[in-house]
Parts: sequence; structure tokens; C-alpha cells
Amino acid sequence: MMKTFQQFITEVYDKDIQGRSTIRKPQAGGRIEPERKKTEPEKRRTKAIGGGKTAPAKPYKPRKDIGQDRPKQRASARQQQPEKERGSAGLSPREAQKKAYRERKARESGAKTKSADELLAKKDKPKTDPNYKPQKASGLSNRERLNLVKKGEKKLRDLRLKATGKTKESELKHPVTQKEITKRNKKK
Repeated sequence: MMKTFQQFITEVYDKDIQGRSTIRKPQAGGRIEPERKKTEPEKRRTKAIGGGKTAPAKPYKPRKDIGQDRPKQRASARQQQPEKERGSAGLSPREAQKKAYRERKARESGAKTKSADELLAKKDKPKTDPNYKPQKASGLSNRERLNLVKKGEKKLRDLRLKATGKTKESELKHPVTQKEITKRNKKK
């Protein structure tokens, strides 16, 4: 029995098979993989918007390597590769031969020697204290934070003036507010 063109097309472009096919169309912006944009609740980066509130930071910038195939996880991509023969750095041929002999004997006797991967691997990051808790964000904007600092400086200045019996900050030996500090630095 002869199939019609419509039957043929529905069989060829079967929805189940189509979903599993490995042929990928390029995505928007020349991407190879589909864009995995985070939704607003998923975004972790926040910024202070003032009044003790925070909001998600600006949208993430698209990566510069969009559309390029990244090299697979090869050791050559991960690690610095040696430029010369192993263990031949600055040795005379005789010394290199002795060193190679010693290494070979150490391997044969079962002594633990480092592999190339271990020698070239990047060092581990220093361990953080398990009790470390990052400081909570105040939720204040930069301007609000500066105003708060200024208020504190003025309060401290007034207390020091009252304690010393002086009337102006310029009479004090050590300045308190940032304004007075910059003024004194300009005079120098």
C-alpha cells in the first residue's frame, strides 16, 4: 500500500522521536545550549535599595564565549603542561640520568611518588572556619550608610567637645569627622 505524503511526514517527524533527537538548533544570541536564565526568586545576588531593603541585582551579563564550543574537561585544559622532559630542569645529562635512576628505584621499592596530575594540579583553597557566618546585609544604600556614619561622627565630636570644654572641632588635637580630617590634610 502506498503512503500519502501526509502520512509519510507524520511518521518521519514523530513528536516522540523529535524530542530525543541530538540535532540542536542554535539558540538566541548564537548559543549552543538553551539559555538557563534564573527567575527573580532564584537570583542570589542582591543590592541594597535603601530603607533597610534589598532587591535582586542587575541581570547577569551574557558570557563572552557564547556560541563557541568549550574544550572538554581535558587535563591539558585544566593543568599547566610541562615544557621539558620530566625532571630535566637545569640538570646535566649525567645528573638527569642519576635522578631518573633514583626515581625508578624508589618506584620499584614501593615508595609513594607523585603522579603528573598531582604535581600539576592547582593547590586547594584554604579551608574556612566551619563556624564562620557571613555578615548580614544591612539593606542600606550607599548614601544611607554614609549619612549614618556622618551622624555617628557628629555625635562623637559633640561628646568630645563637651568633655574637653571646647566649642569647635578645629580646636581639638585629633579630628573626629571626615570633613575636618580632609580640611587638615589640605593644610599640610
